[in-house]
Amino acid sequence: MKFKRTAILGAGSWGTALAVLWAKGGHEIVLWGHDPGRVRRLRAIRENADYLPNVKLPASITVTSDIANCAGADLVVFVTPSIAVRSVAESIRLHLSAEAVLLSCTKGIEHGTGMRMTEILVELFPSHTVAVLSGPNLAVEVSRDLPTATVLGCHQPEALEALQQHLGSARFRIYSSDETTGIELGGALKNVFAIAAGISDGFGLGDNSKAALVTRSLAELLRLGTAMGGKARTFYGLSGAGDLIATCFSQHSRNRRVGEQLGRGQSLSQITSTMRMVAEGIPTTKSAFECARRLNIETPIIDQIHGIVHEGKPPEQALEDLLGRDQKSERF
Repeated sequence: MKFKRTAILGAGSWGTALAVLWAKGGHEIVLWGHDPGRVRRLRAIRENADYLPNVKLPASITVTSDIANCAGADLVVFVTPSIAVRSVAESIRLHLSAEAVLLSCTKGIEHGTGMRMTEILVELFPSHTVAVLSGPNLAVEVSRDLPTATVLGCHQPEALEALQQHLGSARFRIYSSDETTGIELGGALKNVFAIAAGISDGFGLGDNSKAALVTRSLAELLRLGTAMGGKARTFYGLSGAGDLIATCFSQHSRNRRVGEQLGRGQSLSQITSTMRMVAEGIPTTKSAFECARRLNIETPIIDQIHGIVHEGKPPEQALEDLLGRDQKSERF
């Protein structure tokens, strides 16, 4: 299995970082963005000043806002916000080659259905090979060629090996897995806990509190993630514990930053009105809360973040409610 042309759908920070990474590896890349004005600027200055400033696009990257220009790609990478994956997938349907492999790099869970991104792609394109890539992969660091590890999941061994060899490098180490469910859930749910970690930072609660919060977040991630079909071992890996650590502690994490601003007293509307990029933890909180209720899984941290983000609960009250729970034995 060979990949000659890669289409990346989504010209935000992560889509741009992947385009730069793989173009430097010698691959032909088409980078699609939905905003024609932003795409024109990107094409003119060869830099995504809105999302990833000071990172130049190699000449081998073609930038377009016309999804028809993605026709003929044998690898199609979805890097749009989770709420847009279904509509973007529908729009590329007429331009998708019969042999194209689809790779989801979007972290989220669909509202209402509780579907993961690969489930959406499989539903829309049942005859295509679908894979997922996720891990502690901050776009700004990947774009600077800093050493990074990630995990690639696919149910088809031949495609899994081909993708690993094609997309991996010494600076972007790809570990393979035959599971997609746990990889996706780890990448999606950690964003909710990153908001909680940011609130802890905003309150100035210190390292003890944050370490406890992240540890209990991992326990909650395991509890809900396994109930949703993920394998426990996956949540201890790069897309579970690894991504949770990076997102909860990094100054580059959008979700952690949203939480920090909430902890400092700003309203969610104030925060989001100044953001250029989507903080996936906000919509994922709603989806995670819905899934937990449907499966009858205890998720105290998710519940409190849902209260803050979607019900207007004061963060101070959420903290008190979380700390006021009965003390229990430690279980994973």
